[in-house]
Amino acid sequence: MLIEAQAADGGKRVDTFLRERLPQFSRSRLQEWIKSGLVLVDGAKVRSSYPLRGQQTISVTPGELPPLKAEAEDLPLRILYENQDVVVIDKPAGMVVHAGAGHTKGTLVNALLHHFGSLSSLNGELRPGIVHRLDRDTSGVLVVARNNAAHQALAQQFQSRQVEKAYLALVHGHPRPAQGRITSPITRDPIRRTRMTTHLGTGRSALTDYRVIEEFKNVSLLEVRIGTGRTHQIRVHLASLGHPVFGDRLYGAPVAPGFNRFFLHARRLSFVSPSSGDSITIESPLPPELSGYLDSLRHSK
Repeated sequence: MLIEAQAADGGKRVDTFLRERLPQFSRSRLQEWIKSGLVLVDGAKVRSSYPLRGQQTISVTPGELPPLKAEAEDLPLRILYENQDVVVIDKPAGMVVHAGAGHTKGTLVNALLHHFGSLSSLNGELRPGIVHRLDRDTSGVLVVARNNAAHQALAQQFQSRQVEKAYLALVHGHPRPAQGRITSPITRDPIRRTRMTTHLGTGRSALTDYRVIEEFKNVSLLEVRIGTGRTHQIRVHLASLGHPVFGDRLYGAPVAPGFNRFFLHARRLSFVSPSSGDSITIESPLPPELSGYLDSLRHSK
């Protein structure tokens, strides 16, 4: 489809302009199309932040829409624990939890549906069983609800902060004090929409506790616990202190040659089993690429 930008549209970001003209599509979907080269301005590829000059022709070739429901796929799945209510997964880095813009295949949900057939339906057919999430490049423990009653019980535990979530994060620099709490509210960055920010002083409340457990020459290993589950919470909170997660270039970390993810791992999750009332704690060991990097730091001390 062809859309004409008028003189009055000069200065608008191309993704903002398209959102105005094509309200049936989400901003994230339009940005994905721009990134994939499906949007051309006067025949040329541009970035989402490209400012229009006005009197230009924008060509949009709609990309494939995601499925209306998740589809089972035979994918590897490491199960740490399961009972009639829940499944606890050791999610690898690089795996998206559920389908979204640009990601319809290879998701954790697709793998779960293949292994278990059905999960709770409270979050709809695209996110069955999903009570909480981990970022694509965060590895570690994630609990999934197998039925609606379990889903409701777990959601209540998360909401009331009864679930203990502990992470390991390698960050640049040496945080001072070596133990602290971050409570800055988090909102989406109005300029770089793929990021979150604490700089505006507004947004959703967030609570992150950290403590340094090991220091090296230029980096520190932290244990991090969160009382809320905001998008990119640990990453943006630690970056707000001037200590971005190692490898996390989105939040200002320098390039880490040979390191293809960021160093953030969901190490431990504790919750109450919905049916039995038993307290359950599940731990995930550091994956080889993270433990190996830590070993190299220790040997170079």
